[in-house]
Formats: sequence, C-alpha cells, structure tokens
Amino acid sequence: MKWTRYILSPLYRIWFYILMGIPIIILFPILVLATISEKTYHIFFAIARLWSAIIIYGMGFWPVIKREEPMVKGQSYMLVANHTSMTDIMMMLLISKNPFVFVGKASLAKIPIFGFFYKRTCILVDRSNPRSRKAVFDRARARLDTGVGICIFPEGGVTEDENVLLDPFKDGAFRLAIEHQIPVLPVTLFDNKKRFPFDFFYGSPGKMRALTHKSIPTAGMNLKDDKVRFRESVRNIILTTLENDQK
Repeated sequence: MKWTRYILSPLYRIWFYILMGIPIIILFPILVLATISEKTYHIFFAIARLWSAIIIYGMGFWPVIKREEPMVKGQSYMLVANHTSMTDIMMMLLISKNPFVFVGKASLAKIPIFGFFYKRTCILVDRSNPRSRKAVFDRARARLDTGVGICIFPEGGVTEDENVLLDPFKDGAFRLAIEHQIPVLPVTLFDNKKRFPFDFFYGSPGKMRALTHKSIPTAGMNLKDDKVRFRESVRNIILTTLENDQK
C-alpha cells in the first residue's frame, strides 16, 4: 500500500545514514591517522572498502559484480561509470581493489562526519566555478603521479529526466587519461537507481549488478586527435549495455 511507503522509506533512508556514520565514528582515530599523508592512503582505501561493504550489505543490497577482464594489480586506472545514486560511491569502492580517489561534487563535503573525510581524501569540484574546475586537473595530476587511480562519473551529475539513460559525457576523465597514458576502465551500474534513487520515497533491498568492461589503453593517443572520439566510444559502451539490459 502507498501509505506504507511513506512510513518505511524515511526509516530506510535514516538507516542508510546510520550505516554511513557509525563505522566512521568508531574508526575515527584510525581514519585521521590514515589521511595524514598520501603515503598512508592505501590504508584509508582498505578501510573505505570495508565501510562500503557494511553499507551495501547492511541495506539489504546484494552486489553482483561481473568482469570482462580482471583488473591488473598495481595498475592505475581511470574508472568511469554512469551516475544514478549515492550508492554508486560504495559500489565503485567494492569493484576496485586498486586504490583510487574520487573526483566529486564539493557539496558532499557538507554531509556530517562523512564530509570530513570526503574533503580530505577526494578531489572536490564546484562545477559553477571555473577556477575550481582548473584546480581539479592540477590535483588529479598530482594524485596520479603518486600511483593511485582516479574515479570520475563523467556525466557530471545525476540527470533529473527519468527518460534519459545516460547524459552526455564531459571531457575531464578522458583528458587526464590521455595526458597520463593510463587505461580507462568503463563500468556499468545497472540497479543502483532502482535500489536507492535520489527520490526520497523510493528504494528497496535486492540485487545490485555491476559490469566492468575491458580496459581501454590510451598509449599513443593525443588530446587533439583522440579526446572526443575516445570520450564518445566509452560512453557508447556504457549506453549500449544499459539499453540491452532494458530489452
């Protein structure tokens, strides 16, 4: 019945934030120490993966991750995925054992507790500020030089139009990948929007599928000749996969 959704959905959302916050509070001293230096980031990343598993399983989601090829241990990747839900962050952490940092919205740093570590470990961008967008590239280059990967949701946000499967991709992820000659790993997230959408009164436990596609090398590419073509080819991989899933 519809009235039960309006009662249970807020409780489900509250439970999500409890699962987000309690592990961070318990592990706060360790997390602070793990974020003091970039040299200890691998420790923070391991804890973040555990935190993600607590949230995903605690919400009653069952992750099913399929891979077209295994990720190479020690390899830095540019991970790109469609963006539909707050749980995208947790799923990406479960998908990759190779440490990476997120490029994400600066507004998420305002979330209590979570935001404290989010701004210490992620590369924040205010898309309305040109200076902020430029600073992202500088920080991303510095992090790539330390050997970690980068994760970007190249749509630049979550579309409000329910009929749009995948928004156009922005250039940033592909520009960085070509400049640093690191492979791009496309990821398709199938069920996150259904399981935990931004619509407050919807969401439910259940299977949460993801597919990591074959990584695409950037060796030999250059920005002038390849950036746009490369961007659109990666978007087409994810879009085609989403379309086929709906048939």
